[in-house]
Amino acid sequence: MTSATGPLDAEVQAFLKALASQKRQDIMFLFQGDTELTVGQVAERLDLAQSATSAHLATLRDAGILVSRREWKTVYYLANPNGILRGIDGLRDYLMACCPPKRAPEGACTSTSTPRRASEAACELQFRPGDMID
Repeated sequence: MTSATGPLDAEVQAFLKALASQKRQDIMFLFQGDTELTVGQVAERLDLAQSATSAHLATLRDAGILVSRREWKTVYYLANPNGILRGIDGLRDYLMACCPPKRAPEGACTSTSTPRRASEAACELQFRPGDMID
């Protein structure tokens, strides 16, 4: 998705832009659990104008975070897990290329559960004894 030395690619930029807005973050929480919603339903639940809601949903769709389907005159939106994972993967790839962790902090790798946060994911990296944090 990104080069080892280049800036974020357009797909990752769109992903970050889509999630940079607090309103779009609020909208995303409405789509928990495979919920499918129309523009009107989202607008009503968040007390937003329908035109503003439509623009927010289009930004999220264009970034691959949501998908839509049309049924006659009604457009239904749904979270797109694959698009979300692509955005997260692209961001991770970029950050690992620009400034990868070289050593996990002391005590950071004591958990045996599946990593849920980036700080926990650092424990999965292979570290050499001489690696230090710059």
